[in-house]
Amino acid sequence: MAILIAGIVLWSITHLVPALAPSVRGKLVGALGPAPYKGLFSFDILLAIGLIVWGWKTASPSHVYAPPLAGSIIPGVLIAIAFVLIVASSTRNNIKRHVRHPQMTAVILWGTGHLLANGDSRSLVLFGGLTAWALLEILFINHRDGDWQKPEQQPLTSDLITIVVGALACAVLAHFHQSLFGVPAMASY
Repeated sequence: MAILIAGIVLWSITHLVPALAPSVRGKLVGALGPAPYKGLFSFDILLAIGLIVWGWKTASPSHVYAPPLAGSIIPGVLIAIAFVLIVASSTRNNIKRHVRHPQMTAVILWGTGHLLANGDSRSLVLFGGLTAWALLEILFINHRDGDWQKPEQQPLTSDLITIVVGALACAVLAHFHQSLFGVPAMASY
């Protein structure tokens, strides 16, 4: 479990430093240059992902709590909305006029959905840890950036495309969830 925790801590620190301490980021960019800083940031993220995957595969899960919505459709709905928000975070759409941080909100919904359906220690560390990181990230970015400047309104077709692409991505991952992660997407416990 220590490897999984180390991966989540590295992921969180690497992402939180620019939001929590922009002067540290500025000093690193000044000392290293923009391209090497981006390379170091990318290396840290890839290392964190590697540790998370390795930690997940090697950790022996133990029962922590009875998942309140195991087998329910609600966790799946939260995760489907998360996929739409992930797509929304990188496209022009009106969803970003209503959700200031679609990517972080997606992580929160994804993590919450998994926590409602899984009650083991490994899931609690991974999904709880990343949900906590996303909540902190939102708080620190809001503090750093101040008032929200909503983007301009976009055609409704952009929203429709965002929703369709997010839903398709979710369906594809749900289909391959068993082979990728060893658990069916809608497992009943």
